[in-house]
Amino acid sequence: MDFFGLLTMVGGLALFLYGMDTMGNALSKLAGGRLEQILEKATNNKLKAVLLGTGVTAVIQSSSATTVMVVGFVNSGIIKLTQAVGIIMGANIGTTVTSWLLSLTGIESENFILQLLKPSSFSPVLAMIGIVLIMFVKSEKKKDIGTIMIGFALLMFGMETMSGAVKPLADVPEFTSLFTAFQNPILGMAVGAILTAVIQSSSASVGILQAMCATGGVTIGAALPVIMGQNIGTCVTALLSGIGANKNARRASLVHLYFNLIGTALFMAIFYGINAFVDFAFLSDTANGAIIAVIHSVFNIAATIALLPASKLLVKLAYLTIPDKGNEDEGEETELKVLDERFLERPAFAVAQCKTVACDMAQYVEEAMKMTGFNQKNYDKSLVDKVMNIEDKLDEMQDELSSYLTKVSMRPLSEKDSRSVTKFSKAIIDFERISDYAKGIVYSQKKLHAEKKQPSEEGLGDITIMFEATTEIVENTVQCFVHDDLNMAMQVDPLADVIHELKKELRRRHNRRLAEGNCSVELGVTLTDMITSLERIAQHCSNVAEAYIATETDTYALHEYARSLKEGNEYYKELYNDYKERFTLK
Repeated sequence: MDFFGLLTMVGGLALFLYGMDTMGNALSKLAGGRLEQILEKATNNKLKAVLLGTGVTAVIQSSSATTVMVVGFVNSGIIKLTQAVGIIMGANIGTTVTSWLLSLTGIESENFILQLLKPSSFSPVLAMIGIVLIMFVKSEKKKDIGTIMIGFALLMFGMETMSGAVKPLADVPEFTSLFTAFQNPILGMAVGAILTAVIQSSSASVGILQAMCATGGVTIGAALPVIMGQNIGTCVTALLSGIGANKNARRASLVHLYFNLIGTALFMAIFYGINAFVDFAFLSDTANGAIIAVIHSVFNIAATIALLPASKLLVKLAYLTIPDKGNEDEGEETELKVLDERFLERPAFAVAQCKTVACDMAQYVEEAMKMTGFNQKNYDKSLVDKVMNIEDKLDEMQDELSSYLTKVSMRPLSEKDSRSVTKFSKAIIDFERISDYAKGIVYSQKKLHAEKKQPSEEGLGDITIMFEATTEIVENTVQCFVHDDLNMAMQVDPLADVIHELKKELRRRHNRRLAEGNCSVELGVTLTDMITSLERIAQHCSNVAEAYIATETDTYALHEYARSLKEGNEYYKELYNDYKERFTLK
């Protein structure tokens, strides 16, 4: 091979790796996080977990990506370590799909149908369709499909280019002797493991081996230990992702390593043990892409069948390697642990995790508001402490989620996910502000209780009505946000306007009582602060609902929806009048 042949091979390798990465990323983007959410639902049914791992990996074309996600799931407490084992085994099987696709480059036949199956025949067609979809179609989903097609075409073209570039090596004695050396199982496994560890993709390293088969100098005996080593080398990605994670996440990465190490040891011991007595003549036969795919699949399926019943032993081995220490803290609260940095490699799923935390914040806000209203009627110090604790928790959650959303926003996102990130970023600020006002209200209640001051019966009745209206608007807002309820979102603004009117009427009544000497100035200041806080809570609820409506109805200008409703809209008037009748001061 001359210098220019080497350049061609390197260029083919670059196209091959880039095509694989492009196709995998586009497939994940098109799935919109749904594949990862499927993995979340893994149960203790081992077979189901294996099938989930196989299916998801076959689609995203990367066992490394699947195992990294699993490490993240375990780290976040989403799934248990025992559930992760089956998914990891399935990921090893799913990754063999790529080798079968790549084996199509080896098809040689005069038959027209079989020639159409060759990547060199259909890849250009896919590339042409893909570029048309990307350049001339507005639908983002179709653009993603086009990117998948382009990625696949690049993958196959790179494979063909590599195969063509290395063919002249068949006449180079040094190259032939190099692969003869690989027939040593230990050396072959080491080469396969190092290559895969460097490029961090067993699918890619298997593809490179399949391309080398085009020289005709790679025997089955030389290829087999390399493939075994490739399965070990792919564990490096998961091991690296376990750095900085909690104990169970590190154990999950070790389960992946032990599965491949033990599976390889058993396979090699049995295979070469039988070979010592039987002498497999086919080991000296020339390997091709299809044979590589068969070996890759047979090993991973056989290893799964052999070790799946012993999955608990793999878990125990991981526990022996990383033992428990009773006094060690496993990390933050579960709500924040789901914001795992590993999920950023799959942005659509990271957005889904952001929604989970944002919804947790919304439900904490609803809980705090209910306790605040109840405390107005029957003072309870424990409720004051609980609301204070919720406010502290929401401060922390907002800081963490804001930081995570910023990182997510810098990743390639679909238009829908990008809008969701914007919606969450705005909503969590409003939720945190609502908790601040709730904290201020219970502080005022605590102050009134300490000073043994009580509003007049009329004043207490007035502010109770405003508490009831504010509690309802918070409930409606949380319902619309958590359950994506557009109808409930549309009910928030009319109630917010009623609460605004209530505030003005409450102040007017309070000034009258103050003038009549039925209320003290000090008490009046405290009650006014509470009334103002309730009205501002309603305004923040309105912000959340309007931002949600803007996202769902392509109305991007905040408050535009509210303005349009108030300009003669009968539905708004009906809701407004209904709320006004229900929350009328006596």
